[in-house]
Amino acid sequence: MRFFPALLVLFGLALAVHGQSTLPSLIPIPKDIQTKEGTCNLLCTWNIQGGPEVDTAFVGLLRSELLPLHAQVEATCPATLTISFDLFRPDTLLPEEWYALNVSPESISVKAPTEEGLFRGSRTLVQLLEQGRTSGTLGCLSITDEPRFSYRGMHLDVVRHFFPVDFVKRYIDLLARYKMNTFHWHLTDDQGWRIEIKQYPKLTDASSWRSGSQYGPYSRREYDDVRYGGFYTQEEIRKVVAYAQRRHINVIPEIEMPGHALAALAAYPELGCTGGPYAVEKGWGVFEDVFCPKEETFTFLQNVLTEVIDLFPSPYIHIGGDECPKERWKTCPHCQALMKREGLKDEHALQ
Repeated sequence: MRFFPALLVLFGLALAVHGQSTLPSLIPIPKDIQTKEGTCNLLCTWNIQGGPEVDTAFVGLLRSELLPLHAQVEATCPATLTISFDLFRPDTLLPEEWYALNVSPESISVKAPTEEGLFRGSRTLVQLLEQGRTSGTLGCLSITDEPRFSYRGMHLDVVRHFFPVDFVKRYIDLLARYKMNTFHWHLTDDQGWRIEIKQYPKLTDASSWRSGSQYGPYSRREYDDVRYGGFYTQEEIRKVVAYAQRRHINVIPEIEMPGHALAALAAYPELGCTGGPYAVEKGWGVFEDVFCPKEETFTFLQNVLTEVIDLFPSPYIHIGGDECPKERWKTCPHCQALMKREGLKDEHALQ
């Protein structure tokens, strides 16, 4: 009997494989899907339109994404297929990202109380239209959906490996496809500094490049000598943030402190406990040289964060805080004097 649930799963898979499942394949699965009689002919000419309260730029974005999914128009199609996006004021309180999608023989509609909800619904529609391209039809159905979690994020580390802006935009497209709403952008670490800070040009002149990179199994600690790096200008950052905002994705930048600071220290060694010299790290791991808690360091970080906050409208800025070895602080006269003056029991309290 213990194998019975597994048999049920296999039986369900078999039904899907043989085309007996009537539900479309969607990721993530909507909260409620109801299939209906009839089909929608996708080979008719599409008229994609927004209601009077829907922003025209938003509708333009949807047209640019949906129209490439249109298969060849059928010459004998009886009527234009209207695909509409409408905002409405609900009688009851609905979640911010709630939407309703309805497919009938004559039209496809997406309705939501917010533009964010309309966009989430459009991601479901994209997947449906992709599946309907082969047959040229879409089964009639109705979907109501809302996210289970308010924070749905993915992380991208551009420090160990630098990705160009076009890749970052493609990554954001994929987040949007699966209804993610947060993009965590890891911009600084020991192996490079990837964001332009105008007050500190050495962060891009020196800290954004390393003399080589680790390769192969981590335990072998093998390195090449190929100069490697790159950074995003503030103009590029603004463009990426705007690109994400149009897709209702919040971008959270990560500026590491007080550990993972070697790239910054390579450019401004006075911010470390020993004064250097430091180099942008070639290998992966955790390293003992970290920011020293001096007034110069706090001034530097405040100035950096002032520019970062200006670039990112996110209510959150990630400041790391992880993997900060205390070896340098233990032998640093300034740190020890600071701990004594502030009555701190150890270096963890200092952090």
